[in-house]
Amino acid sequence: MFEISGTIKVVFDEQTFGSGFNKREFVLTIEDGRFPQDVKFECVKDKVALVAGLNPGDKAKVFFDLRGREWKGNYYVNLNAWKLEKLDGSTAAPPPEDDGPLPTEPGEPVDDEAPF
Repeated sequence: MFEISGTIKVVFDEQTFGSGFNKREFVLTIEDGRFPQDVKFECVKDKVALVAGLNPGDKAKVFFDLRGREWKGNYYVNLNAWKLEKLDGSTAAPPPEDDGPLPTEPGEPVDDEAPF
């Protein structure tokens, strides 16, 4: 479990794939000295609703897990957000629960377009 604070830069539209899997991604700008870092997080399944209250420019704290997987000899890492707090004090999520691994069919990527 990790957490980090920053400013919401981009909120992407929800994506739903043929398998029924859905996710929504957003980018958090993290101040890191002279070189701010733009880091993309994702919310999957029932956590997609957490992103609805976010807007570019909002200050937020993101609670997330690292998720890694192999597909066709390549390795991918996702930052899986499970709780969001706007830094005005509002909470956008219930306490964490482990959803386990992402649903996939053997040999198939999580989404229909990209292997991550």
